[in-house]
Amino acid sequence: MTLVRWNPWQEMNSLQRQMNRLFDDMVLPSTFVERSFPRVPAAELQETADAIHLKLELPGMEAKDLDVQVTENAVSIKAERKSETKTEEKGVTRSEFHYGKFQRVIPLPARIQNTNITAEYKDGILNLTLPKTEQEKNKVVKVNLDQSAA
Repeated sequence: MTLVRWNPWQEMNSLQRQMNRLFDDMVLPSTFVERSFPRVPAAELQETADAIHLKLELPGMEAKDLDVQVTENAVSIKAERKSETKTEEKGVTRSEFHYGKFQRVIPLPARIQNTNITAEYKDGILNLTLPKTEQEKNKVVKVNLDQSAA
């Protein structure tokens, strides 16, 4: 009978390798993620004294395919990325691209003039400049301090 020394770390390494192989073999982005988590564009919001600047990441989209609607309180963007059908006779085609409709509504931190918006779409990035209403620009709140609490 042979004696073998037991090493618990070796089993942990083996388990980690098996898990890595499991995720490497799965076609994770094109099947699991697409069904479970809808793709929405990434956004970046910056507020200045006069306006709100909103940047949306929309790679691979054309401006004519975007539906952007702005109210005084929110920006709504809708679009659909249509799939390109490719057929191969001998090989297998895998795709990690996300196709289908998406919608995102972004609430704004201040009221804006939705009739005076400027937009620029270049290289898959949509930049919106949303000027604030005069009420929001001039909004000053006076804070009363109670002098008796000392």
